[in-house]
Amino acid sequence: MVSVQQWTGREASALRAALRMSMRAFAEHLGVALRTVAKWESLGAETQPRPDTQAILDTALARADSASQSRFETVLFPERQSARPTDYETWTEDIERAVVCVSRQDFPFASTLLNRWLGSRAPHQLDDKGLYLYGRSLVLLGDLQRDQGAILGPLSARHSYLTARGMFTELDIPRRVAQIELSLAVVQEMSGQLESSARHYELLAGDERLSPRDRARARLWVGTALSKEGDNEYATGVMVDATRSFEDLGEPEDWSVAHQKLALAHRGAGDLKQALHHIGIARTTGTVDSPMQRVRLDTAYGHILLSDAATRNDGLSVLDQTAHVARQYGLSHQLRSIEGIRKDQQG
Repeated sequence: MVSVQQWTGREASALRAALRMSMRAFAEHLGVALRTVAKWESLGAETQPRPDTQAILDTALARADSASQSRFETVLFPERQSARPTDYETWTEDIERAVVCVSRQDFPFASTLLNRWLGSRAPHQLDDKGLYLYGRSLVLLGDLQRDQGAILGPLSARHSYLTARGMFTELDIPRRVAQIELSLAVVQEMSGQLESSARHYELLAGDERLSPRDRARARLWVGTALSKEGDNEYATGVMVDATRSFEDLGEPEDWSVAHQKLALAHRGAGDLKQALHHIGIARTTGTVDSPMQRVRLDTAYGHILLSDAATRNDGLSVLDQTAHVARQYGLSHQLRSIEGIRKDQQG
């Protein structure tokens, strides 16, 4: 419902029109004199009702039915109506379709679904519902850009996430704000800011705005960032704790991913036996068969095989096949990771 901070004759006249009342009926409805309503009509924004009448108008607006409130907003803010999507349900459906497309790495169609709304709507002309959908669309665009490796710059995941965070802050939806902050920490990690991202993850791991699952994911990602920094012993302990949380929460896919991360931490510590143990669990328990997850899992497996002279050729073969899949789906960041693993091995 639209609210009025300061009533003037303009807003009062708009409410009368929305309620479809004559001046006399409106005066009786509010319990004020007919000449008072006539004054509002004639002077508009140049007159302001007394404080006690302001409260009466607040109550009248709050008690109006939804149709009258919608008409009030239309009369008061006609510019919003020209910019409002004709069908928010269609926009919501396109967002849901885009979620599926991003999860399957069908980036071209996901981009088409999102940009048909982002490209044709001006945020400052949208109501709260429109802003919410615009923010959700921006977050999905950020996910798409992140998965494609576009993490910094004006056309990047970071830019999309920051814009969406501002919108959800304005709408006062703290859970969405915290989720975006978690995504921004992932972008930090991907751009090589490992220490900063680990601190960011650690703060979010105890953030009550997030769900228990998201807090557990933040703890897991503390471990991944520290593992990349070479602090494998502490990272392993953090990851084990996160793995137990996923088991307690009944999150099998996150539990499987946690074993994949544990495998890489053990590889970094030189314990290839434990690395193979955990990557074996991840390979046999994963339930989401998306190209991204396959590439991540096979990259980790190839990296572990490459670390042992006895399985080096097998590791190279796995990485070759994984690189092909990464190119096929436009997973640029994953492809750079594979190339980095090869260069490190050659070095």
